[in-house]
Amino acid sequence: MLLLHGLSGDANSDYMRRAAAALGARGHGVWAVNHRGCGIGGGLAARPYHSGRSEDLQAVLTASRRDAPELVHIVVGFSMSGNIALLHAAEHRTPAPDGILAVNPPVDIGRASADMGRGWSRLYQLRFVWRLRREVRARERAGMTRGRYSIPLRTTMLEFDDLFTAAECGFADGADYYRTCSTVSRLAAIETPTVILTAADDPFVDPRVYENAPRSACVHLHVEPAGGHVGYVARRGMRIERWLDGALVHYVEALAGYRAACG
Repeated sequence: MLLLHGLSGDANSDYMRRAAAALGARGHGVWAVNHRGCGIGGGLAARPYHSGRSEDLQAVLTASRRDAPELVHIVVGFSMSGNIALLHAAEHRTPAPDGILAVNPPVDIGRASADMGRGWSRLYQLRFVWRLRREVRARERAGMTRGRYSIPLRTTMLEFDDLFTAAECGFADGADYYRTCSTVSRLAAIETPTVILTAADDPFVDPRVYENAPRSACVHLHVEPAGGHVGYVARRGMRIERWLDGALVHYVEALAGYRAACG
């Protein structure tokens, strides 16, 4: 089980730790992966991660296949990493995973970034931008950027991707980045058994984006009525539990058993 975190997170993010614990308790081997520059990988990569780094997932799968060629390899991508996993599959990169679980993936990155600037979603935007500004400053201090970037605290995600992501990662601008890396128009090309898990009340990833996009028969869409963005809190009597942890176990085990039947 290859777990990949979302934007501004790392392998120690709370949802990554819960997922690793739930899957490990079932006897599955788990790799919790840091994207380039994240967690203990800080300072090791010349260029930063972004929503289209399918080549990085390819490198992870190459390493995991080499380490355990006899095992089933399932990718679990949270948020941004869900889009990366879908892109990897749509591009038919090898080695391929045996299955993909994409949790709340922003498959239309431009629309998700725009929706993040509306209503209560702006709280997510403020949190993301605050963390990303901190990452940019750390890269600048280490001499790992192509220049100096002026990124005000009240910058939107759209503005951040125009100012920094596009410039550092070789895109013409933010719109080019979104157009190049979004998977909304590529879901029909996926041949890997795949589950997209999302929630109807996700504050900045509208589930209608998935519902209206052509999808291959290998892509199963599960839309929960409530769950927010990688939240999925459920009440069990007097207790509050994270519904997502059980869903991860259910779907990765279903994908592991289904891998030979699709394609």
